[in-house]
Amino acid sequence: MEGVSSAALLQETLQGGTDDIAFQASLIWDAIRAPVVVPLLRLSVFLCLVMSVMLFVERVYMGVVIAFVKLLRRKPEKRYKWEPMKDDIELGNSVYPMILVQIPMFNEKEVYQLSIGSACGLSWPADRIIVQVLDDSTDPTIKDLVETECHKWASKGIDIKYEIRDNRNGYKAGALKEGLKRSYVRQCDFVVIFDADFQPEPDFLWRTVPFLIHNPEIGLVQARWKFVNADECLMTRIQEMSLDYHFTVEQEVGSSTYAFFGFNGTAGVWRIEALNEAGGWKDRTTVEDMDLAVRASLKGWKFLYVADVRVKNELPSTLKAYRYQQHRWSCGPANLFRKMVMEIIRNKKVTAWKKVHVIYSFFFVRKLVAHINTFVFYCVVLPATVLVPEVVVPKWGSVYIPSIVTLLNSVGTPRSFHLVSFWILFENVMAMHRTKGTIIGLLETSRVNEWIVTEKLGDAAKAKATSARQHKRPRLKIADRLHLLELGVGAYLFFCGTYDVFFGKNQFFIFLFLQAIAFCIVGFGYVGTVVSSS
Repeated sequence: MEGVSSAALLQETLQGGTDDIAFQASLIWDAIRAPVVVPLLRLSVFLCLVMSVMLFVERVYMGVVIAFVKLLRRKPEKRYKWEPMKDDIELGNSVYPMILVQIPMFNEKEVYQLSIGSACGLSWPADRIIVQVLDDSTDPTIKDLVETECHKWASKGIDIKYEIRDNRNGYKAGALKEGLKRSYVRQCDFVVIFDADFQPEPDFLWRTVPFLIHNPEIGLVQARWKFVNADECLMTRIQEMSLDYHFTVEQEVGSSTYAFFGFNGTAGVWRIEALNEAGGWKDRTTVEDMDLAVRASLKGWKFLYVADVRVKNELPSTLKAYRYQQHRWSCGPANLFRKMVMEIIRNKKVTAWKKVHVIYSFFFVRKLVAHINTFVFYCVVLPATVLVPEVVVPKWGSVYIPSIVTLLNSVGTPRSFHLVSFWILFENVMAMHRTKGTIIGLLETSRVNEWIVTEKLGDAAKAKATSARQHKRPRLKIADRLHLLELGVGAYLFFCGTYDVFFGKNQFFIFLFLQAIAFCIVGFGYVGTVVSSS
């Protein structure tokens, strides 16, 4: 009896302690709720609604511009002079400008043959083009393979140069900068850049270079990307939707109105004069391409986007590769904005309207507000209002604006319209990493210059043919599979959704549960393809 009494007493004590902790927590919550939590949450809602309106206005404005561009059929050939290149009997091939094609590489075992072969297959007079392979590979076997491939094409009469460095200073920007220092580059008028997984069509130069020849004010001609593995998995389909909007709308608007947009780092033709006048390649951020584009624009050079010229390339199909890429693409622009905002303001060569476009639209709304508001509003603040019913989010901010923005974003990829719901949920998850990257870039903290080359798997068809070996679910360590940040946010959203079911009045629980599931799916690593390291 004494033992039973002791056990019962212990159980009663523990129960009492638990109740006491819950009671104390309740008292603390009641004490800070009205004077602290409610005002802070209301301020957060207000700021998020302001950012939502900014995004809404930006999207609607770009939608109106694109509508006019399409209705008026303002193709590049109508806005700028374009004439096909013609032979000259007297001058011979000297009538054609000298072209340098740069291919930066780093351990690109899966795609080096595709990229080198495509570059060497470009149609242009053989004595007026130089292919430059900039190999920063650290794997001796891969270096030997790339060098052998270059020798193979050289034996076929292609003027191809294999260039290596004894360091990786500046990463891609450093390699491109070093490549331009070679003596044979002095004879070149234009430089074309293709990343290692890009495969241009043979007529690429015939369709882009004439714009530069006949329009001396143009410093860059940018082609569109075409994704060879968009159908590989749901994650690549969703990436295609986001990037198609970028090309179909953002690039086209910048080209049609301000003749400015961010260089995509590849599939573009630069006038070497413009590149040099802008100060050349700099490695101060992880978006050296955007850095160069902004500096060239401030010198007065115009950019042209040619949507009809498409270059094949590969989307990252593993979650790990995509996360690294998105970190670089969000951290770099924020860091560049920090470094260049005053330089843009003080510039005297461009109009005030163009400065406003670059600072407000290009950087602030698209590179900062878009990432921060997507995660903070829909994954943090909106769920929190379920727990604090005193704070109300108007329906126009929680339903109407997001719906219109989503519809406008989906115009770039009509074939994937039925995947819009998945796109929303996945983009909200990735917004967490983009927000983190944006803050790192703005504050210039430890990971600000982290550069990890995006993993490539090579030809999608070949990958499917060997899917039994490459794309089966390999045995992974738990640490490699789990992503704690996603799981933590998923648990928070699930808690808010459950609270809304039993005590809330907002009826946000459907969205909260779906978003929680999306975070958990990503958190457990069930997104994209999983590639064995063997």
